[in-house]
Order: sequence, then structure tokens, then C-alpha cells
Amino acid sequence: MTGAIRPARADDVPVILDLIRGLAAYEKLGHKVEATEDGIAAALFGPSPRVFCDLAEADGAVAGFALWFYSFSTFVGRHGIYLEDLFVRPEFRGRGLGKALVRKLARRCLDQNLGRLEWSVLDWNEPAIQFYRAQGARLLDDWTMCRVEGEALRTLGEAP
Repeated sequence: MTGAIRPARADDVPVILDLIRGLAAYEKLGHKVEATEDGIAAALFGPSPRVFCDLAEADGAVAGFALWFYSFSTFVGRHGIYLEDLFVRPEFRGRGLGKALVRKLARRCLDQNLGRLEWSVLDWNEPAIQFYRAQGARLLDDWTMCRVEGEALRTLGEAP
């Protein structure tokens, strides 16, 4: 790998949002990004952060990121890490930065005795699927992600 992995700092918020937008564009979901610099700053660097970010640097620039949070498995009986987003800018791919970001999280799991590292991948994203399999990931075909958002979330949350 030619680069370094480091924790994000508050002054990285603009580049983190730019990476989020780059990932969304790659996933053909750019129209879904509602995140703002203020929102990202509050989430990552507010008084009680519940989400964390590692950055990959190469050639003096931020090349990619891993945004993650702690999860919990009742079956394992321990916390784990959920990798919300992993993205390396196209011009920096092939240098091992994505692998380094994933390995950093795996090392954190080992160091903190966490039970698992998990994430989701779009079913059409074959390059990412192959990358994840190469890291030892097992794709769980027997689970379906569920989501409630927007008006459905309001309706559910306001129900008596």
C-alpha cells in the first residue's frame, strides 16, 4: 500500500462530505444525499459521537474513507462494527487503500474483542463484491435489509 490510514479530524468534514457524494454518485444514488457539513460535523465530532471515520491518504490527498459505528449482536453477546460506507476515489484504486481501511477495522475488532465486522453491498456492484470476498467476507443471502424512512417513519413513530 502506498498511503496511510488515520482517524478523521473536524477539519476533514468538507472532504468527508465530498467522499460521501462520490460514493453516492458511483452507486447511482447522488440524488439521495441529504447530508450537510453541519450534520456530518455534529455526528462525528459532537459531544457524544455515535459514528466514526477513518481516512486513507495518498500523494498528499485524502483518497478514501471508511465510516463506521458500533453494533451489537445478541447472538454473539458482544459489540461489533458496522461499516456504513467504504469508498476510495477512482484515481487512487489499486493501491491497497480499501484493503487497508477494512484491515484497520478488523484490527479494531480484534483489539476490542468485538464479535464481528459487517456491512452491506449493492447486489449489482460486482467489483465491490469481489473485493469483499477477497477480504474473507461471506455474503449472507438469507438476510434481507429492512428500512423505514421518510413518511413511513413518521407514520410508524407517531402511531399510538
